[in-house]
Amino acid sequence: MRQVSRRGFVISVVLSSTAGYVDAVGFIDTGGLFVSFMSGNSTQAGVVALEQGAAAAFLPFLLVVSFVAGVTVAAIAGGHGRRRVLPLLVATASLGLSVGLTALTPEAIARFLLLAFAMGALNTLYLADGRARVPVTYATGTLVSVGLGLAALMSGGPRTAWQRPFLLWGSLAGGAVVGAAAHQLGSVTALLLATVVLALVTVTLAVPLRPSPPIN
Repeated sequence: MRQVSRRGFVISVVLSSTAGYVDAVGFIDTGGLFVSFMSGNSTQAGVVALEQGAAAAFLPFLLVVSFVAGVTVAAIAGGHGRRRVLPLLVATASLGLSVGLTALTPEAIARFLLLAFAMGALNTLYLADGRARVPVTYATGTLVSVGLGLAALMSGGPRTAWQRPFLLWGSLAGGAVVGAAAHQLGSVTALLLATVVLALVTVTLAVPLRPSPPIN
């Protein structure tokens, strides 16, 4: 995570907040499933399959598949980290399509799969050596980094290693709170707001930074 620039980290925090926001909306609409937290869906699928049969585990399983598909497609589109704006375009387009489906057919399973696809795509924004340098949509890896940073602090190592992952986790959790509140406006409105945020971040990332003028 230290290899990411300050601007990149700020963008990651915004995206993580958006992921938590969207996950909260999806959680409410699906009645207890996740569109960005695939560990939860995997556990849910296993438990439900045992207690209620394989058919009941179909949706959480499909969400996992869709999330992985989003990672795969966005990684290819983004040149495995070389073209960062394209994964955001993939995520924004998928989220926008989900908004349209939500407005037209609120009960369609496809709208949830598009949300999971979009959230998977967000994790390909910062890739290096075949892995995500910044876990945008999932908290477990981020909290491991917090714990390792605290261990380093207590062992006389770097004092600030825990701060970035903690902020990333906090943004995800805070986004979930805002998403749950925004859901009261209706799913379409709540998801449309998230789509606008992703579109703005996409535009921001597409505009190259201009070098600062010299100070006389």
